[in-house]
Amino acid sequence: MAKVNHASGNRVEMIAEIHRRFCELLPPDLLFVENPRTGEKIPVEPGILRDRDVEVGRLIAISPGAVPRFLERLNKAYSNAGRIEAILAAGCAHHRLLWGHPFLDGNGCVARLMSYAMLKSALDTKGLWSVARGLARNVKEYKDHLVSCDQPRRGDRDGRGSLSEAALANFTAFFLQTCIDQVHFMESLMKPDRLRDRIMIWAEEEIRARNLPAKSDTILRAVLLQGSLSRADAVALLGVNVRTARRITSALLDIGALTSASTRAPLQLAFPAKLAGRWMPGLFPDEE
Repeated sequence: MAKVNHASGNRVEMIAEIHRRFCELLPPDLLFVENPRTGEKIPVEPGILRDRDVEVGRLIAISPGAVPRFLERLNKAYSNAGRIEAILAAGCAHHRLLWGHPFLDGNGCVARLMSYAMLKSALDTKGLWSVARGLARNVKEYKDHLVSCDQPRRGDRDGRGSLSEAALANFTAFFLQTCIDQVHFMESLMKPDRLRDRIMIWAEEEIRARNLPAKSDTILRAVLLQGSLSRADAVALLGVNVRTARRITSALLDIGALTSASTRAPLQLAFPAKLAGRWMPGLFPDEE
């Protein structure tokens, strides 16, 4: 199989690296695709471009030999743009990467992660919101737009390329509105007063259930107000001996509520995925 030429451009290299890192986290039984006609199981190699023709629904993807050139063209078309153009490019490049289907599998995840990275760079989002969440909550509309973008242009006024420019514009508008929706959602979700109340209610319930030692809520409240808390200040705040204070902070670290760079570093608030449902309800789509 063809390997990506790292001299072809930073975005080409980034796309391959995203695919490699994502696939390497998957179990072996998910790293293959099945040929619907022959039943052949074809292995998916992380970070490696496909070397065979593929069909995705009604779309017959470009030939494998054209994939490297396609990625280079994608890089040139959407790189070095101004701030506004870079934001628009995140939506346009999202579909175009899926249309090129550079890998045997995992292209959807790569496209969403690529768009996340492009928006994080263009808007300095600090990772506080992700368009992928919004797309996951509007799967049907998302997929309908992608199918429309795969269609050939509708007449001489529909762009200059082989695909419909109007459909791409509609998808980009949907994509940007999804981004705006996620910004509003995270703004409402991350209001400090509400977040603090939810975390403190959770802590009180965990103490009553004996999953956390008494006074754990005191440490959490201090970290929420101050941003971090030194080990020495934790002892003074609790009014207990060092051993008892260490037991309380260790319980908070073990449950994932707090994090620390080392055994002596200050304590800071963590946002573990296992607590997201309690601390930030609605963050992830409900399971059907």
